[in-house]
Amino acid sequence: MAFAWLPGGLVLIPSSVRSRIGSVRPGGESVSAVAAPPPAAVDVFGAALDGAIQYAELLATAGVERGLIGPRETDRLWDRHLLNCAVLAEAVPSGVTVVDVGSGAGLPGVPLALARPDLLVVFLEPMERRCVFLREVADTLGIADRVSILRGRAPDVGKGAGGLRWDIAVARAVAPLERLGGMLLPIVRPGGVMLAMRGSRVDEELAEARDGLHSQGWREMQVLLCGRDRLTEPTRLVSAVRGRSARWQAA
Repeated sequence: MAFAWLPGGLVLIPSSVRSRIGSVRPGGESVSAVAAPPPAAVDVFGAALDGAIQYAELLATAGVERGLIGPRETDRLWDRHLLNCAVLAEAVPSGVTVVDVGSGAGLPGVPLALARPDLLVVFLEPMERRCVFLREVADTLGIADRVSILRGRAPDVGKGAGGLRWDIAVARAVAPLERLGGMLLPIVRPGGVMLAMRGSRVDEELAEARDGLHSQGWREMQVLLCGRDRLTEPTRLVSAVRGRSARWQAA
């Protein structure tokens, strides 16, 4: 339940209704569920800024109500989530296929798709309720023609002779680094790249996981910092290239 200003005054309404009609002040002025975008958002999203604002609103309303994002995250959606994910675009070249593994509420895939309209992004997500939300996001933002939602798991969708492979696999908060490498290897084509978003311990994590990742078949492992000139806190990535003769082979 939540309070909202309607023509008759302040009334108590179900949160599910509030998500559809929004919050309204006396006089009919609507109230956004999230803060205004910071200056960096204009540079990062460019012409897609309106879409980013819509997405932030969806996360703060339907995303919270459906348990896809924590209610405490609404005050830091821009810095911690949208911008943090969108600058991943700096590490993605043009003309590649991209899969966002364990998409959840669409992070990092949706901000990446908004910041890079030249990309075709696949959201790989095992839970149907999250897939439903992602379809709604794609339709609302008008990006359904350049994103697709696939219900499934890594590495399962990469198994077999007809297994799916992408040039780049991105993942955020999915699994510890070495385990993540084993999950992503089957769905990345030889010569393709894993981009794993990590936290402040990224250097230590890579040092601990390097031997295991190498044994799996990953090469050219390095830490990348994205958004250094645009964000207060850069986005940290572990980048690794799948070797031509990786240990894992399709069954």
